[in-house]
Amino acid sequence: MALNGLAQVGQGQRPSMRNLLLTPRNIGKVADQLAQMRGAAMKMGQLISMDTGDVLPPELAQIMARLRDDAHIMPPAQLKQVLNTEWPKDWLRAFKRFDVRPIAAASIGQVHRAETKDGRELAIKVQYPGVSRSIDSDVSNVGAIIRMSGLLPKGFELGPYLEDAKRQLHAETDYMAEGAQMNRFADLLREMPEFVVPALQSDWTTPQILVMSFEAGAPIEDAATECQEMRDRIATRMIDLTLRELFEFGHMQTDPNFANYRYRAETGQIVLLDFGAAGEIEPVVVDQYRRLMQAGLAQEAGALTGLLDEIGLTGAQTVEAHRAQILRMIGMVFEALQQSPVYDFSDNSLSQRMQREGMALAEAGFVPPPLPMGYLLVQRKLGGVFLLAARLRARVDVLALLERYLGRPEGPADGS
Repeated sequence: MALNGLAQVGQGQRPSMRNLLLTPRNIGKVADQLAQMRGAAMKMGQLISMDTGDVLPPELAQIMARLRDDAHIMPPAQLKQVLNTEWPKDWLRAFKRFDVRPIAAASIGQVHRAETKDGRELAIKVQYPGVSRSIDSDVSNVGAIIRMSGLLPKGFELGPYLEDAKRQLHAETDYMAEGAQMNRFADLLREMPEFVVPALQSDWTTPQILVMSFEAGAPIEDAATECQEMRDRIATRMIDLTLRELFEFGHMQTDPNFANYRYRAETGQIVLLDFGAAGEIEPVVVDQYRRLMQAGLAQEAGALTGLLDEIGLTGAQTVEAHRAQILRMIGMVFEALQQSPVYDFSDNSLSQRMQREGMALAEAGFVPPPLPMGYLLVQRKLGGVFLLAARLRARVDVLALLERYLGRPEGPADGS
């Protein structure tokens, strides 16, 4: 960047920080470096990379799209060292087969397939050494890249979000805690056979190694080539599960990375993986989301205005024009859901309209206030499931699913 900037100055030009950073060559370097760093840096990239291209600036989307399951794997010697440290001496004698080559390599750990001599088919997630120690610096480095990119609204406070990201990612490196969450979801979904949760293998699980039953399935994105009925069924079940997590369980897996889901075409079942970001949703957040959706469906502008202030999306400092534009954007979402019996996720006109409105709002000077992490985690899950349904080009009766958990709207009491 410095060399390119000096060259532009020498030519009498005023270099732009964003243009210096986001050259094709630098984009490749950034993606390669994030993949090598693994850990928190890659985790953030994976989350961003789920975007369908309708919302993110193309430069950032291009950087992050390369980070889906593209981590640099541990060499066998390092893997052996981790296993020897965490497991009893002569542990290998208990295995009939242990595949050294991982079947998946993601941000915090890589997964190996194995079979024990007592007949168990296992998936073994081994955490990269030093990941926990690198989280704070990784997140700070990604924050620096985002700030330099010029993609943030002027005045936006990124710091609180980075601190929350650090806390969340530190929690995700505790594999014993993730194992407990896996058991919790197995109990919650016991009466829902359409979902499969791997069975935790407590005898082999440690804080750095998570062992579970191996559950076969194809990447959920591959379902995009299935028939319309199959795509609709998968999207409907994923949306229904998300609403049930929020409004019935009060407990949610909040990382919607597509790699966390697999599907079985022969049974229609969905395999749920990775519970590191699972946890309880505060009752106040559940209540606010319930009332927000109820008010949106009923087109109650007054109730929505009050809820925006209560949640913290707006406040006394928000100018009236910005508040009206936010209300209009919320209205666009619920209007789209109510226009026809089913919502067609292959139609990207809503996301494009929302992007235009959001850009206009930012250009008008609106700076989003810091929001509680609990609220943002729910929003991340809702957005991720929306993107999955869009990737599948599914058609879903979203309104019927909402009414199942919220009741049927009665309409605006004041006629507004």
